Amino acid sequence: MSSKLEVLTPQNSQLIFIDQQPQMAFGVQSIDRQVLKNNVVGLAKAARIFNIPTTITTVETLSFSGHTFPELLAVFPETDILERTSMNSWDDQNVRDALAKNAAAGRKKVVVAGLWTEVCNTTFALSCMHDTDYEIYMVADASGGTSSDGHKYAMDRMVQAGVVPVTWQQVLLEWQRDWARKETYDAVTSLAKEHSGAYGMGIDYAYTMVHKADERVPHGKRIGPNPAK
Repeated sequence: MSSKLEVLTPQNSQLIFIDQQPQMAFGVQSIDRQVLKNNVVGLAKAARIFNIPTTITTVETLSFSGHTFPELLAVFPETDILERTSMNSWDDQNVRDALAKNAAAGRKKVVVAGLWTEVCNTTFALSCMHDTDYEIYMVADASGGTSSDGHKYAMDRMVQAGVVPVTWQQVLLEWQRDWARKETYDAVTSLAKEHSGAYGMGIDYAYTMVHKADERVPHGKRIGPNPAK
């Protein structure tokens, strides 16, 4: 039986962010860049909720790519940033060691979100799977390519090689799995309200209009209507 039939759990997963840096984001054309950042930060916060070990790696920070998105670093203020020269993260021993430490604890499902899909993500995924028994779960909507075709065909190539394509919200809800898990329920629904677009709006609507909960932010008085004569 394929181990890929086992769903992602907080116990079997680790996460790596690859080159979530401004110069890399400037070249992204496969997804709106603000949506990309929203999804990256949402995924990061999901990992924080479920205590998923997270690796952050960067390439040529000071000479080309710029500093990692501050919104991402704010989620993991204590996490070291593993700097590289190679476009392929697997070429860096510090990255290998970080992933291996987590894999040794049973976390062989490696969730990946990076820039660019067709370069850094693809080379890392193929090389990592070639050399190890890790599984790669590529977060398609927290990654981006230099064109729609670049992203699509890179995803296709990785899927053909055995990479599992996922979305950030899918990962979040797979980690949660059961709404009876109350220890993470509030944090997950709060994250959805902030980062999950229509789904988050729906949660707000259901809470306030159906269940008559208080609105989650204070605001000024509601005045009117007062039709003009």
